[in-house]
Amino acid sequence: MTALSRKIALVASTTEPASAAERQLRDAYDFVDTGDADMLLALGGDGFMLQTLHHMLDNGRTLPVFGMNLGTLGFLMNEWRIKGLDARIAKAREITVTPLTVDIEAVDGTRITLPAINELSLLRETRQVAKIEVAINGRTMLPELMCDGVLVATPAGSTAYNLSAHGPILPLDSALLALTPISPFRPRRWRGAILPERTRITFTVLECEKRPVSAVADQREVRNVRRVEVAIDRTRSLTLLFDPEHALDDRIAMEQFVV
Repeated sequence: MTALSRKIALVASTTEPASAAERQLRDAYDFVDTGDADMLLALGGDGFMLQTLHHMLDNGRTLPVFGMNLGTLGFLMNEWRIKGLDARIAKAREITVTPLTVDIEAVDGTRITLPAINELSLLRETRQVAKIEVAINGRTMLPELMCDGVLVATPAGSTAYNLSAHGPILPLDSALLALTPISPFRPRRWRGAILPERTRITFTVLECEKRPVSAVADQREVRNVRRVEVAIDRTRSLTLLFDPEHALDDRIAMEQFVV
């Protein structure tokens, strides 16, 4: 068993490929418990990486994470290789990601605050179109957006759901947010906005009992919402580690040339 130069904890998805890779790594390297670690090695796909990052945010202790892809796309991950782990981590580039904070008020008065690393999306729950008022820094910009939904994406999340909804790709260091409608009906020609990172965005769901809307912060959903406020959380940040030739900022930039 090979000793590692850093105190690394190993976490893995429950899928068979990730579990098999975990067994190989534990046979090859000496890992520590999460509480003693100064970084994490995560095995899985992008969903598992988001789950790992959210777990750290929930527990108030954020460690650098080096992910290896045992999932499908692996946009937030590095290539899976068992050999040369210590050297790879020593050469890895650090990428800092700042999450959103999402303040949600439900129709029944319940209030909840969630982080979102990729995006916050509002989605209609029934066949009826959603009606949503959009305000920027307290000023109403769209009195009534009729749509299937609307989302706010960080630069790290701009190539995920935001891109599928025809939103813009944001460079990782751009200090911008993407505000993107999902299947807008009225105003039909509105295609969204690119906003400074310091912006606070407020969504008010109109006719919220007749036209129910859910709020989804990455993988966490709150149904039947009345009002949602979104802003960058400058008090917290996350560090992802990447092989220099496959760093996240380069991947995001290159997505602009995918045809």
